Order: sequence, then C-alpha cells, then structure tokens
Amino acid sequence: MIRRREFITLLGGAAVWPVPSRAQRSTVALVGLLTSSRQDDRWLGALRQGLKEAGYIEGRNIAIKHRSADGHFDRVPALAAELVADSPALIIATSPPAALAAKAATATIPTIFLIGPDPVELGLVSSLSRPGGNVTGVTFLVKTLAAKRLQLLHEFVPGASLMGFLPNPTNPASASEPEIRDVQAASRALGLQLQILGASSERDIEAAFASFAQQRIRAILTAGDSFFLSQRDQMIAAAARHAIPTGYGLREFVAAGGLISYGTDFIDAYRLTGAYAGRILKGERPTDLPVQQSVKFELVINSKTARALGLGLPPTLLAAADEVIE
Repeated sequence: MIRRREFITLLGGAAVWPVPSRAQRSTVALVGLLTSSRQDDRWLGALRQGLKEAGYIEGRNIAIKHRSADGHFDRVPALAAELVADSPALIIATSPPAALAAKAATATIPTIFLIGPDPVELGLVSSLSRPGGNVTGVTFLVKTLAAKRLQLLHEFVPGASLMGFLPNPTNPASASEPEIRDVQAASRALGLQLQILGASSERDIEAAFASFAQQRIRAILTAGDSFFLSQRDQMIAAAARHAIPTGYGLREFVAAGGLISYGTDFIDAYRLTGAYAGRILKGERPTDLPVQQSVKFELVINSKTARALGLGLPPTLLAAADEVIE
C-alpha cells in the first residue's frame, strides 16, 4: 500500500521525491529524473524497485528530484539545466528529448537514458558496446516494434488496405523519422497504402482523426510518443467517435479503452533502468557500461473495445496476447 506522503510525491510531475533529514544528507545521493510527460505510477514504482535491488532506497541513501515537461518538448532543455544546476550524482532521462537535453546540458554528470530510438542515430553514444562520454542506458528500439504493431493491427482488421499512421512532427526528427521509415517499409511489405498525418497538439489530434475518417481510413497506427501518452484519453475518445480501430505502443492506452497495443513492457524496462543507475551510483562509469536492450514485450487487447467496433477477436491474436482486458 502506498502511504499518503509517497502518493502525493508521485502525482506531481514536478515534485521533489522525499528528501531525508539534515543528519542524513551527507550520505544521500541526489538523482535527477527528467521526463517529457507525466509518468505512470507503476513505471516510477518499477524504477524505484530497480534502484532498491541495487541497494538504493529513497529517503535512506538517495533523494530523487523529478522534473517533467508534461508533453511540451520545448520545456525540456530548461528543466535539464535546472537539474544540472543542482549537481546531482546522476540524471535519469526517460525519452529522446529528455536524453538529448541532458546530454547537451552536461558532459560530466553521469546520465542514464530509457528510450525507443537507436541511441547511436540520436548521437547520444558512440556505439552500443562502447558508449563513450558520460551517457549510457537502456533502449527498446521502437522503430523495429512499429512494423510488428502494423502487422498485428492488420490481423485485427484484415480487410483494411488503406491505413493511417499518426506521428508527432515536433518530436526530434532523429527520433521520429526512423519509425516513420520503418512503418512505410512494413506497409509496402503487407501491400497496404499508408496515409501519414502528424499531430503535436490537442487540436491536431482531433483534426487528424477527422481527416482519417473522411478519407475512409480503415485502421490507424500511432507512433510511440510521450505527448500522445499524455493525451491518451483524447486519442481513445477520437478513435471511438470515428469508429476507427487504432493500435498503440503501450498497454496504458488499451487499459484506458484503446483497442490493441504491442510494445515494451515498461515495468520491466524501468526496473532495468533503475538497476543500471544503481551500478553508476556505486562507482561504475557510463563509458564502461554498454547500452542494454529491454527485450520483454507485451501484446494487450481490449475485447470490449473490439466488440464496440464490431470486430471479431482473431484466434491467433488471442493465443499470442499477454493480456486481454474485458
């Protein structure tokens, strides 16, 4: 059970996690947590669990200062600079914009990222095996998952020859373009036509879904994006209003009423990130720690949403699903 004080600290994206007493501060390491959007409580709990497994417990030997841009990427650099000014022992960045901002803000403070795109393509590390510099972390290579998500969505709606893809054009180009290219290649391999419309605001999301509906798009795949995660209720409502089957990258969308998701098990990925951060807090250097890849994925289906859309549940998908939400 989460105590009231802990619950309050988790709710605020800009909250400072519990700070120890004055007598303890000499042995407490400050960890900066930089995020582009509000984080699911379960993810933060998994991060704390990973740190705990490495021997670090907040309020005892670490304090965690969390800064979130709440889906506004333009705010991330200032938040990174704020964390750097506090001289933390370590910065954890959980999105490409956050990781890039942290790298730009400091060349000395160790930084651990958790991202989907290739960190070499982003310029975060020199190579996966020998990162170099002060940055390393965990990746789940989202661009390779996008093709799989398109395939699974097409299994759900096999008659859809025209499908839509919704990326966020304000996400750094180096993060979004590889995913777009991968989805385009996957659509060609499946013999599909693909319509791409971008969205980077609430108004854009409404306009994109309306345009997809007008063009008689039969199914929509959304990009992995922290802004979309923060707007998941709006996106799910728009998909329902226009009766368009929509696929997502995270379970959180399906738990909120979306149709289907396939992607990284973020509980496992955040735990792994916390454990890796613990190794740096113990004295290991980022340059000596190869980038890890989170390899645990999950397929989640919302059967109630499928019925509302008049879709059957393909036996192959049901057999492969890690979770079916009723």
